[in-house]
Amino acid sequence: MKISFLLFMLIFVTVSVFAQVQDTTAVDQQEETNLPKPKLDKSRIYYGGYVTMNFSKNYSVIGAQPLVAYKLTPKLSVGTQLSYEYISDSRYIDDQNGSNYGASIFSRYRVTPRLYGHTEFSLMSYKWFYSDGDEDRKLAPMFYVGGGYSQPISQNTWLNIQVLFDVLNHENSPYKDWEPYISVGFGVGF
Repeated sequence: MKISFLLFMLIFVTVSVFAQVQDTTAVDQQEETNLPKPKLDKSRIYYGGYVTMNFSKNYSVIGAQPLVAYKLTPKLSVGTQLSYEYISDSRYIDDQNGSNYGASIFSRYRVTPRLYGHTEFSLMSYKWFYSDGDEDRKLAPMFYVGGGYSQPISQNTWLNIQVLFDVLNHENSPYKDWEPYISVGFGVGF
């Protein structure tokens, strides 16, 4: 079931991007003879990110996830994101501290000006702590599917809230089956 859902999402994203490329190819071919090739349109680039904070009596996480994306069309964008988390865990005999880090690529499709669908492939390196004091580092591939809501704050700044689900559920993933990953962050467009 997960594999067929994953394949469906990959085909959906591929078809969406291919349809956009096909749609603009005929126009590009007509204009190609008259105009020089356009450079990267900087007005289509946007930046943003998320800050991770989780505090409890015995466990704390502080992290940052900056991102940069490019609007292929007014509704479809693609981008990349870096992730870093610092962890402090005192649930064991000795306090454990460490870092998680990784990167991802994503696509977003605006259903309405405020609602969007989101797919993302992420590869994270997690530090695992064990009750006997040992620790280990493991890679976890994740494929997120979900959506979000954007609320404009000013002309070039907005607040994002998104709910994603890891549909791969790799054994090293910190998420259980259909456990939501909820994030809140800001975006800035120039």
